[in-house]
Amino acid sequence: MNMWRQIHAVVGMNLRNLPRRTGSSLVILLGIAGAVAVLVSVLAMAVGFANTIKGAGSSDRALILSGGAIQEAMSSIPRDSLPNITSAPGIARDAAGHPIVDAEVLAQVQIAQRGTGLPINVALRGVGGEQSQLRPEIHLIAGRMFRPGLHELVVGRSAEARYPSLGIGKHLTFQNGDWVVVGIFASNGPDLLDSEIFTDAQTLLSSYQRNWFQSVTVRLAEPTALAQLQHALAEDPTLHVNAYLESTFRAAQSRRFYTILKVIGYFVGGMMATGALFGAVDSLYAAVSTRSLEIATLRAIGFGSGSVVVSVLVEALLLSIAGAVLGGLCAWALFNGHVSSMTINGLEPPVAYSMAVTPGLLALGIVWACVIGMIGGLYPAMRAARLPVARALNALV
Repeated sequence: MNMWRQIHAVVGMNLRNLPRRTGSSLVILLGIAGAVAVLVSVLAMAVGFANTIKGAGSSDRALILSGGAIQEAMSSIPRDSLPNITSAPGIARDAAGHPIVDAEVLAQVQIAQRGTGLPINVALRGVGGEQSQLRPEIHLIAGRMFRPGLHELVVGRSAEARYPSLGIGKHLTFQNGDWVVVGIFASNGPDLLDSEIFTDAQTLLSSYQRNWFQSVTVRLAEPTALAQLQHALAEDPTLHVNAYLESTFRAAQSRRFYTILKVIGYFVGGMMATGALFGAVDSLYAAVSTRSLEIATLRAIGFGSGSVVVSVLVEALLLSIAGAVLGGLCAWALFNGHVSSMTINGLEPPVAYSMAVTPGLLALGIVWACVIGMIGGLYPAMRAARLPVARALNALV
């Protein structure tokens, strides 16, 4: 009998005997399912967050902050600086010749979280009336746009999904005023702005008694216009501002946090995988011990040690793959599309985003499980192959 036929015969026999080894098989399957579920779930946070960051900003918009500000919340641009900024070259203009510019205010309001009811800060952004030309990717999905001069709010869909007090018609009280939610907006794809609240910038300035803006967002006349804009702003002695490509700035702000999330995912998943590995080794060792007579009989009638090794490894791999599928399905059912939030830094409000269990993560979970299965099955397989035939058969006497 050639080796492949031997392997086929032994593997088939092992699989038929699995119901008799339900306990040890479940230890392997559930251990690996837990490791894969944890790994995929934590990385789903990183993927969902990365998708949100990827959709943040645009390559044809520039973000202008005050000099030295490394975050939008730290920036402060006086109102009297706006004429010089908006007249700088490199800014796109509408059909009437007006620059497509929006000076924006950033504040925070406390909102009760869904489920816990605990308060959390949410970004409140004061914007102007140029949103359709400045941010064409944003559109209303319910209600209407706020009216300038009134205490009206429109809420991003991620924020509305996470905080029950941000539905249309809900009232919020802050800065000694009553504000009402009149609309829900969304971006064409995942975007940081979907976790914010919009209102009229001038109304917000008046309510907070401010005379400065946090940032100025402009649409560039052409992709190469950023350098022209940066040069003009740097040459103006009355201005102390810096211009950044919006997409690049948003990505740079979040890159470190995304890396931390991935490290946490692999670290926690690795800890769980180590536990699953020891469980697999222990269970397979026990299975080999209980089957020592069976293995010795196969060896005595001519089956090679290679077929025995492969049969143990195949059993470990099949149980590992089954565990990976189970763990991946659990992660997908519980967390795919789940809206979560996290704070990128200590100064800005949390970013709401949807966790994403992607096919790539499920494939990674299966690979992860196969590695655990191969390592966990290797030493028990070698023990089975080295099992002395005579000693095992003498155990019967």
